[in-house]
Amino acid sequence: MTDPEVDREGAPAAASGAVAKPKVHKGRAVVRRPDVDTLFSINPDGSRNAIHPADVRGRFQLLKHALWIVLIGVYLLVPWLRIDGIPVLLIDLPARHFYLLGQTFNAQDFWYAFFFISGLGFALFVAAGLYGRVWCGYACPQTVFLEGVFRRIERWIEGPAAARAKLDKAPLSGGKLVRRGLKLVVFFAIAAVITHSFLGYFMRVEDLVDAVASSPAQSPVAFVFVLVATLILFVNFTWFREQLCIVVCPYGRLQGALYDADTVLVGYDEKRGEPRGPAHEQGAGDCVDCYRCVSVCPTGIDIRNGTQLECVGCANCIDACDEVMVKLGRPKGLVRYDSQRGFETGKRRFLRGRVVLYAVLLLLGLGVMSFAVTKRHPFEASLQRAPGMPYQIEGERLHSVFDLYVINKRSGARDFKIAARPEADVQVLVAMPEVQLESLKDVHIPVHVFVDKAKFAHGMVVEIEVSCDEGEQHLVRVAKGTLLGPSTAK
Repeated sequence: MTDPEVDREGAPAAASGAVAKPKVHKGRAVVRRPDVDTLFSINPDGSRNAIHPADVRGRFQLLKHALWIVLIGVYLLVPWLRIDGIPVLLIDLPARHFYLLGQTFNAQDFWYAFFFISGLGFALFVAAGLYGRVWCGYACPQTVFLEGVFRRIERWIEGPAAARAKLDKAPLSGGKLVRRGLKLVVFFAIAAVITHSFLGYFMRVEDLVDAVASSPAQSPVAFVFVLVATLILFVNFTWFREQLCIVVCPYGRLQGALYDADTVLVGYDEKRGEPRGPAHEQGAGDCVDCYRCVSVCPTGIDIRNGTQLECVGCANCIDACDEVMVKLGRPKGLVRYDSQRGFETGKRRFLRGRVVLYAVLLLLGLGVMSFAVTKRHPFEASLQRAPGMPYQIEGERLHSVFDLYVINKRSGARDFKIAARPEADVQVLVAMPEVQLESLKDVHIPVHVFVDKAKFAHGMVVEIEVSCDEGEQHLVRVAKGTLLGPSTAK
């Protein structure tokens, strides 16, 4: 491939790290790019180079920006929202409690998390099978905060792509120190806000506000977490950036296994675009080799080289190319969302075996979880044999000790009544016939059972009835325990 001339206003030279000398063409600096097949984030010597994507406008940008505003708003507001005084979403690790949409869960309900997490995983699989890395380009927190917050602030402080690239190469001066210093201070402050908001998902915001207003010694774990997480986010959004998607993210590595010939991806129509050439060149395709699609790419790839691991499906190149096509009076869609089959034949399938399988597994997991949640009991009661000897012989009677475990799994305090169901030849003494429990609090109650040796029989069972009033409902759980005696003790 020949070395094309690249418009400096699109900043591909800044992204590529090319060292060619610029020349002036119609009042603008233009450079030649010598390494068109190399990632813009990698210099010819293998060193890291900063990417400065150029600004782009278009329908997909409007969609993403609107979505990002909603997602950031949800992220910041959810820790503050309550349903009947219960956090909308809170994972209380020290207390081993979990709150979701007005429902309270404890450690015994952890198995629900398997279906919830696997459901999210299969949802991503369905999305990837249908539309590739649409999650990465539109809703991934890395993209949302990097493109929707940090890079926008960077543009306001340091200017457009060409100005930012020029500032990179400029020697240290007062102006550069002020701009970079201001950017770093703002970036650190935003990283701290993101971290504190994230911590609000693991501790109540009232406690979080108190921890922020008090000495770090009062909440050392929270302070260390905030400090470390803020530094990690600061380094990520200031320097590491696209490398997280290219090098670290495991989801990106799965794409090769999730794609097929009908997966809709961002792609380049070679049939229409090739051979590349100036707008008025006889026999040239629609691609004028302006490199505008490259200059706006946040990971620094050339979409015309085909599907690449580094492409996050952000559609920047689509809007950029459409803008050029409109100016040239040519149809949009030279770079567009389409499948490999669509580019080759003009046709594509929506439903395929793997997509149906992912969708069935997704619906199965969510269905099981939804059914299980609707069948949750407002409280639990279980009867376990107390540690130690399975029974004692006291004269002519057998004495067994059980531990009754009761937990209130609803919001607010509840009064529980505890009584033994009548059983012939069995005497039951409950240490606490009534007990009040706050939300997600539990209690262990000793239960003593006596039975005459002469009347003891294998398989005798003691039943403890635990009841609670829930509005107009009278709820009852029965906890059972099997008695052991001389003929059954091991």
